[in-house]
Amino acid sequence: MPPAPGDHDARRRDVSEAVWRVLAARGFGQLTLRAVAAEMGASTGMLTHYFPAKRDLVRYAHSVAEERTLAALYGDLDVTGLAALWKYLLDVLPLTPESVAMNRVWVSFWDAAIGDEELAATETARYERWRGKLRPHVLAAVDKGEIPADKEVDDVVASAAALTHGLVVQSLFDPARFPPDRQIQLIDDYLRTLTCPSATGSTRFPAARQASDTPTP
Repeated sequence: MPPAPGDHDARRRDVSEAVWRVLAARGFGQLTLRAVAAEMGASTGMLTHYFPAKRDLVRYAHSVAEERTLAALYGDLDVTGLAALWKYLLDVLPLTPESVAMNRVWVSFWDAAIGDEELAATETARYERWRGKLRPHVLAAVDKGEIPADKEVDDVVASAAALTHGLVVQSLFDPARFPPDRQIQLIDDYLRTLTCPSATGSTRFPAARQASDTPTP
């Protein structure tokens, strides 16, 4: 007798949780059916019902990571322009234990994606979506006079994204040199280089300060 739909959904949630724990602890490179089964206290035979091959498991793991990332990012904001842009950039940085784990997962995924055209395409699309989330805030900053109108919006978005991901990598490998406070300060300093002279000294991005409240272990 096949499992009831509720049982199937509950088991799939269990699999998702186990996949995430393996990803956070070991990365995509060590993601195997055996590792997930051990994390669940189950047999690999049970998991082959969901994932006939490692490729299927990796794709599912990517969807789990994407779902968790979207749930953690892009919350409602009560600010606009540069303050909103800064908040979104800080959401990506490894400033808390949870965001450290999330970034470890994504950095480990790059190795799998770089040698697989389909995975690479999904990663390209993910970064395009992220830049698409940042762009309206850059436009708002231009409209508010915080960023000069002669700045190329797409270049600002690209440079902000590149700096943020560079900080992600450096802080994961060298957390002592790039603790949360320094990451925030570097983003702060970068955004000030974009501001109009009239905005210099007045842009404190207070809404983002709370992101550093939880220290990275």
